[in-house]
Amino acid sequence: MNPSPHATRAPANPASTPATPGWRLEHIGLRRGSTQVFDGLNLQLAEPRIGLVGRNGAGKTSLLRMLSGLEPPQHGRIVWQGEEAHSAQRTHAPSRQVGLMFQNPDDQIIFPTVEEELALSWRSAHGGDRHATKAGVQAFLQERGLSAWGPRAVSALSQGQRQWVCWLALLLAQPRVLLLDEPYASLDLPGQLRLAADIAASTQQVIVSTHVLDYVRDYPRVLWLEQGQVRADGPGDQVCAAYEAWVRAQALPVAVEA
Repeated sequence: MNPSPHATRAPANPASTPATPGWRLEHIGLRRGSTQVFDGLNLQLAEPRIGLVGRNGAGKTSLLRMLSGLEPPQHGRIVWQGEEAHSAQRTHAPSRQVGLMFQNPDDQIIFPTVEEELALSWRSAHGGDRHATKAGVQAFLQERGLSAWGPRAVSALSQGQRQWVCWLALLLAQPRVLLLDEPYASLDLPGQLRLAADIAASTQQVIVSTHVLDYVRDYPRVLWLEQGQVRADGPGDQVCAAYEAWVRAQALPVAVEA
């Protein structure tokens, strides 16, 4: 585990080595109002499973939004698969290669029914006319034992069910990278276990921000963010243990001398 506050991994020399797979963040700066979210952040994110942990406001959601292109950095640049994706000089629309699952499903869902919402993702990945799209979505729901969900109104679903619809939409869209912001937050235990199994079976790179540490302990890499800096970077079991110990220490009452 790397305890460095910046946890910067040495960048490859582009003149002598091939393009680094995955993401490379170079000298990233991001400010919102008077709050400096990131200041000179450097990271390489190439592992197939990466967890993000830390307190609320640590920068986890901001990092995912930058990677997705929804919030480009004000300084520095973000490189994906060796090509510039986002920078302060160039604002790009979110790539279809990257899918972001919002923490609040109501920020993501557009259409009134489940079938219509999933149809958008189906068309982005497969094309086809309305009839082919409808058949594809229905077959997908049937495979997952959710045939009855298609005509249901999104407004009639629970928060956890709406979050599950967002996950299904990402699976149908088939992006190469899945960015998940607190995906377990609204799910019951069966839903959490199903989501964890889906993530484990996925062939895409998955980057997960979560407060439910048990689901990222076995990840090859977890980043602990604190005030926009990487406080620890390493195997999931080590980083999660360090973060838990720190949180417990912060929560202990301070002894007062008599």
